[in-house]
Amino acid sequence: MSAVFNFTFVPWFRSVAPYIHKFRNQTFVVGVTGEAIAAGKLQSIAQDLALIQALGVKIVLVHGFRPQVNEQLAAKGHAPRYSHGIRVTDSVALDCAQEAAGQLRFEIEAAFSQGLPNTPMAGATVRVISGNFVTARPVGIVDGVDFMHSGLVRKVDVGGIHRTLDMGAMVLVSPFGFSPTGEAFNLSMEEVATRVAIELKADKLMFLTEVAGIRQSPLEAESEENPVDTELPLDVAQKLLAELPPATLPTDVGFYLQHCVKACKEGVERSHILPFATDGALLLEVYVHDGIGTMVIDERLEELREAKPDDVGGILQLIEPFEKDGTLVKRSRTEIERDISAYTIIEHDGVIFGCAALYPYPEAGTAEMAAVTVSPQSQGTGDGEKLLKRIEQRARATGLKSIFVLTTRTMHWFLKRGFQPVDPEWLPEQRKAKYNWSRKSQVLVKYL
Repeated sequence: MSAVFNFTFVPWFRSVAPYIHKFRNQTFVVGVTGEAIAAGKLQSIAQDLALIQALGVKIVLVHGFRPQVNEQLAAKGHAPRYSHGIRVTDSVALDCAQEAAGQLRFEIEAAFSQGLPNTPMAGATVRVISGNFVTARPVGIVDGVDFMHSGLVRKVDVGGIHRTLDMGAMVLVSPFGFSPTGEAFNLSMEEVATRVAIELKADKLMFLTEVAGIRQSPLEAESEENPVDTELPLDVAQKLLAELPPATLPTDVGFYLQHCVKACKEGVERSHILPFATDGALLLEVYVHDGIGTMVIDERLEELREAKPDDVGGILQLIEPFEKDGTLVKRSRTEIERDISAYTIIEHDGVIFGCAALYPYPEAGTAEMAAVTVSPQSQGTGDGEKLLKRIEQRARATGLKSIFVLTTRTMHWFLKRGFQPVDPEWLPEQRKAKYNWSRKSQVLVKYL
């Protein structure tokens, strides 16, 4: 068992290293629903957040308390009221919210204070600091509904949070805000987390929720044929949100998605919807290639885009080493210039770090994904998956049913991402006529 453990642990730990380096000194805002705490997940979430912080990430934790407030209301014989997806907070509900927030703050601080030997928290020193970091204003009266003590975020004390994070502490923010006159307002965890992430210019906004994420067919039931879409470009997420009915319940498809879209539109590079039911969801999303749940990403920051004529030189420079060692078939400048509209590239700071081309064969309902290349400097950071995802989206948009690749050295990478080996005779007749039988390339197909 020891040998097996060593054999699996060492390469796994090495594969995590690029993410440890990448996220060190970055700021994550993590929104944890009250449902996650009610489900008994607080201990494991605290352990994972402590580990992520130990790896150099600055964390702002925003907790929800929806079920806890409802429980307090039920104990007082008072029914919860909602309108427009917002709690109507009368004086009784405000008292219940204050009681629930105080109890949860106590439980969260206790969870981060545990350090028993032989537990994930052993040796961890996590200082949790909370305070009046959020100034609020009343929701007021909307469509004739008086929301009373329900509020919206007016201002975030960015300087105070940054100073606290720079001290090495974790910042805890409750969904409460206070007006300049000292009034308390009940806020929603989702709005607080989103505004804090935007104001801090956080690198990630992560919601740990009761939903698994956004499925590829969002309004259809969960099934193997309808898995969670692990990555949504911002423009795709916006179009989807516009097509969905207004979200008022946390289980509605657009409920968390609307906050992820808002965050990305206002400067947060990545926003995530993660299921708290999956043990270690935060670790899986941050430190594993494929992740878990759904990530909304602002591609303008990533520079994942279709290529332009000015990119030909950069593409040639990228693929030349792989042509020399035989990984790729050699392509001339003229050929790339002619086919430049078929290429998708990833660019960082003016340098092209990845590319792939899509050559359709519409009569056969398929297309070839060719010239798939990722620079050695960025291999292992997910750029290959981004290219594949964009190529799949381009193929689907033109009504194609599958994509295929020809490869001699990277077969296993494609197999792990849903491709299947087929005989070269499967190829469309036009492509089969150009197949180099002496090269003996493997033909792999992915059905969309």
